[in-house]
Amino acid sequence: MTPMNSNRRTGRRYDREFKNNAVALVQGGRIVTEVARDLGVSKWSLGHWTREARNGQPLPEPGTLSAASAEQRELRRLRQEVEYVSRQRDILKKPWASCQRRGRRTLYADGKAP
Repeated sequence: MTPMNSNRRTGRRYDREFKNNAVALVQGGRIVTEVARDLGVSKWSLGHWTREARNGQPLPEPGTLSAASAEQRELRRLRQEVEYVSRQRDILKKPWASCQRRGRRTLYADGKAP
């Protein structure tokens, strides 16, 4: 099994209608930062969509999961689940290790065996 790239960032995918509505708000006179904050998108994305619309380029439709085969969707879901479970395990492992160390120190503080 190959290690997953934990630095890979995946963003949300927005449909064309959402992007057009967001661009319309900016073109209507609102500030990009304000619209981005209100809609929960990055300033960069909203600025990119606005520039594309200003240049007359149609806003792209996101790659949909429906285009993927059933096996690809299942593989993607399983990889996400493995990543989630691994993170949960790592979170639980850290405090447990510190508790074990702390427990040994107090247990052997008087110099006697348990």
